Amino acid sequence: MKRNDSMFRRKNWFLALFLVPIGLHQRATAQEVFPDGTAIPEWFSKNTPTDISKLGKRYSITVYGVTKDSTVIQTQKIQAVIDKAAASGGGVVVVPKGTFLSGALFFKQGTHLHLEEGARLKGSDDISNFPIRLTRMEGQTLKYFTALVNADSLNGFTISGKGTLDGNGLRYWKQFWLRREFNPKTTNMDEMRPRLLYVSNSRNVQVSDIRLINAPFWTSHYYKCENVKLLNLFIYSPKAPVKAPSTDAVDIDGCKNFLIKNCYMSVNDDAVALKGGKGPLADKDPNNGGNENIIIEDCTYGFCHGALTCGSESIHNRNIILRRIKLNHVERLLWLKMRPDTPQDYEYILVEDIEGTGVENFLYIRPWTQFFDLKGEKATRLSYSKNVTMRNIRLECNNFFNVGIADKQANTNAFEYQLQNFTFENLTIKANKQLNIDTSIIKNFQLKNVTINGEKRY
Repeated sequence: MKRNDSMFRRKNWFLALFLVPIGLHQRATAQEVFPDGTAIPEWFSKNTPTDISKLGKRYSITVYGVTKDSTVIQTQKIQAVIDKAAASGGGVVVVPKGTFLSGALFFKQGTHLHLEEGARLKGSDDISNFPIRLTRMEGQTLKYFTALVNADSLNGFTISGKGTLDGNGLRYWKQFWLRREFNPKTTNMDEMRPRLLYVSNSRNVQVSDIRLINAPFWTSHYYKCENVKLLNLFIYSPKAPVKAPSTDAVDIDGCKNFLIKNCYMSVNDDAVALKGGKGPLADKDPNNGGNENIIIEDCTYGFCHGALTCGSESIHNRNIILRRIKLNHVERLLWLKMRPDTPQDYEYILVEDIEGTGVENFLYIRPWTQFFDLKGEKATRLSYSKNVTMRNIRLECNNFFNVGIADKQANTNAFEYQLQNFTFENLTIKANKQLNIDTSIIKNFQLKNVTINGEKRY
């Protein structure tokens, strides 16, 4: 992964400007309302670089006893710098050029992280350097391993710079696949792995310009946060030669007002996954929550399982926008994971101004039964997805309409999930399979100007 980041980002910006039709680009930038008609706050469009000169004193870790030695784990010394900054009223913890090896670090109110160009904060590949604490994983609140960078209950936390957060995941990935080979039923959490970045219960968070690579588990995870901006990030974990399992780029877990802009994402799982809880009583658990007002725009995707995924642990997502996106070898553009053991409502979703090649599925909606567990309840749960619009899209894909409804539940007349108020508009699709749209699956399905393989079908 050696590349000139500035050149890479300029190239992506060029693609965003010229590969998306100019008229569509202008139309998208003029959009001022969410899919449910409510106004998009100005906060989403007022994006400025993090200015560390305004964040207090700078604490360069090498000035405070951290040595430039990529082979020595220096968790305690780096944490001591964070603690010193916090005790002094806050400031910016600066990682200078060089590679610094660490276990879990915990940022405190008023402290920030800045990675200078050429800096690499690298995670230990020994899980014992990541203590177990009460945290959030896979739709549950439980004790699990902490991340490399942790921030909880902070207001105004930032991570900035041209440097790298490196999860050093290779050893974890190899151990996971070896264990899966020994025990095919091994789950994600059976193999002990830390996340790269975990931010929880926080407000006014900005992560900008850095590289997040080689995560052992999820790359970045945001739980019960409000007003979060991810700007100009490069997020990568490989699919080969060793697959990096479950390295989701961004997991949004019960958050409100969330912007992902001008980012590159390529990981061996979902790029952006909306989460919030799972189980038959998930909507009654105060630890869970829905996602509201989420915008992903002007991004470029490499390989991933889903560009935008609702689930697999999700109860309510509302006002979700994915727009002005370039895709390359993405498994699914929009993926709705419908769990029959969890009540779900995915509503007011807009996917627009998209171009892509090598995409496996345009729309993928199927029952999600992995790790199905009714937790003693007898009846499966009814879920919904409604008010979904996909428009102004030019895509080359293998499967176009990969949508199926679950079988009727035993002794009931209800489906396990219901789909309604979908709109396909201004689609130019080249596809190999599943070309026909089964309008009986979705109630009130509107089709406008849909061209498939050069033939206008609707």
